[in-house]
Amino acid sequence: MTFSPLNKIFILTSLGFIVALSFTPMLIAFLKSRKMGKQIRNDGSTPLYSKLHQAKAGTPTMGGLLIWGTLVAIMFLFWLFDRVLHIGGFDFLDFYSRRETLLPLGALVGASVVGAIDDWMDIRQRGHKKRGLRFRYKLILYTVVAAIGAWWFYFKLGFNAIHIPFWGGLYLGWFFIPFFVLAVVGISSAVNLTDGLDGLAGGALLMSFVAYGLIAFLQGKYDLAAFIGVISGALLAFLWFNVFPARFFMGDTGSMGLGVLLAVIAFLTNSLVILLFIGFIFFLEALSFFLQLIWRKLFKRKLFLSAPIHHHLQARGWPEAQITMRFWIIALVMSIIGVVMYFLG
Repeated sequence: MTFSPLNKIFILTSLGFIVALSFTPMLIAFLKSRKMGKQIRNDGSTPLYSKLHQAKAGTPTMGGLLIWGTLVAIMFLFWLFDRVLHIGGFDFLDFYSRRETLLPLGALVGASVVGAIDDWMDIRQRGHKKRGLRFRYKLILYTVVAAIGAWWFYFKLGFNAIHIPFWGGLYLGWFFIPFFVLAVVGISSAVNLTDGLDGLAGGALLMSFVAYGLIAFLQGKYDLAAFIGVISGALLAFLWFNVFPARFFMGDTGSMGLGVLLAVIAFLTNSLVILLFIGFIFFLEALSFFLQLIWRKLFKRKLFLSAPIHHHLQARGWPEAQITMRFWIIALVMSIIGVVMYFLG
């Protein structure tokens, strides 16, 4: 029987879903037994948010471990069977590649570990104001992860430009390195801001990864497409338990890690500008958050009832599930537009 790259991607995506779905109940039980629940503090700094989300207090978090843990386990096992144990037949399912998947894997794990540390400190009420790592320390750590990725792209892979649809390549030279760092940290932070309602970030991420999986496949980057397929399968399993009412949350170990991964994949497929469409929801959330900050600074009052915008809509009386579903529809439409623009441009 002849296996095509499409067979490989389908099998690995299905395996990612099955493995993650199988282990989720055990992970939720473990998190509950260790009292790894979401902290909703009511110290007066965010009264509206605290009121809207107080019922979520105690829900297990750090569910992002399921997503990137599934990927690491599957990738390691097939690499072990194929390249160390030399078991026949596993070469087809081995998707480790120095050029296509090593950097995304390293970026994902690096950012996810930082997020896991922050999640754990927040749950245990340790660190700055008993809320985890101080913001400046988190920023430094994520910047270090992004800087390593920038160095790899520039010096190892030879990237020094970004593609602008309908125009061509914009050559940045050495400025590619700080640009890469700024983009990766900014995009991951935007994904983190989106992770505020049951299923919202997970669903938007799933659509973004599927879109980039298609782009990677049609570029002939089959190992990267398989990598994205495993992530997408695990995300789908995560969503099964994360939709309203969520049985667990992904935490920073999920949102920051997957945000960094999404940015790295956008660079690796030379389609960063297209991410403005494929990741439209994340940019919308980040824009509303920064508009709120600017408005309060300039006019001494709030532009939105609460920021980012999904909290504003919730405060206006929109049901949580309705906000999530409508944002999913927007994410789906914009992802399709992004993929079409990629091919036209």
